[in-house]
Amino acid sequence: MALVNKSHPEEFILLGFADHPWLELPVFVILLVTYPMAMMGNIAIILVSKLNAQLHSPMYFFLSNLSFLDMCYTTSIVPQMLVNLGSSKKTISYLGCAVQLYCFHMMGGSECLLLAVMSLDRYVAICRPLHYTLVMNQRICILLVSIVWLSGMIYAVSEATITLQLSLCGLNKLDHLLCEIPVLIKSACGEKSANELTLSVVCIFMLAVPFCFILASYASIGKAVLKIKSSEGRKKAFGTCSSHLIVVLLFYGPAISMYLQPPSSITKDQPKFMALFYGVVTPTLNPFIYTLRNKDVKGALSDIMRRMFSST
Repeated sequence: MALVNKSHPEEFILLGFADHPWLELPVFVILLVTYPMAMMGNIAIILVSKLNAQLHSPMYFFLSNLSFLDMCYTTSIVPQMLVNLGSSKKTISYLGCAVQLYCFHMMGGSECLLLAVMSLDRYVAICRPLHYTLVMNQRICILLVSIVWLSGMIYAVSEATITLQLSLCGLNKLDHLLCEIPVLIKSACGEKSANELTLSVVCIFMLAVPFCFILASYASIGKAVLKIKSSEGRKKAFGTCSSHLIVVLLFYGPAISMYLQPPSSITKDQPKFMALFYGVVTPTLNPFIYTLRNKDVKGALSDIMRRMFSST
């Protein structure tokens, strides 16, 4: 392994798929296709939610925030991945690594909490419909989103700062596609059990607790939906909630498998595929999941497209 004579290296060499070089071209092509799709899909969700008056509700306010968050999330890693996969020099500067560490984990932490807030919104809408406008008013929605972003920022700053203080003993090679906390902890030398414990405790509150809250919310929602007499009402409630539940499972599944275990027990290739999944696949699929399973969004998109073509 390459060694440097400083407290931290000037740059990191990201090994990526060095052991499986044949994967580099397919992954490069997939990223090249999915990244513009993710950006366009999420921009479309934001524009539709803003331009269509029928979508000026708490659910679409939170969905717009999720789309913006997903755009930032995937942008924090994909451009750098494309540069490294498309060239022979697979490096990232120490400063670039630190910035990526803060941004990637801030977006990831915020998304964990935002998905929980979105499940709360669905719970109140379906289980407490008479109190919905009172509970989920504009001030409360803005407050909840502010707490989500602030909590994500606090999580990222605290965990990333502690991780960057670990000694790497001059090593500057990371067996990953990007800079991520568990991989940096695993690569560090010396005593790091305190960092592993801290990460596990923090992730219980950022991952496990919100996920359990979401499951509890949907258990109550499921009971309430079964009591709806109208088949059309049941179908609409199920369609809206099932979209959110699919997104939750797509995001939380890989994240839990990555962060709720000690970094030392992570397998060699696990971080690479997990990061591609929750950092690339999920942000790309989210707009399509919400659009294809939501009549309101599909109708609003059709109206906007019709107006655009009729005005030309």
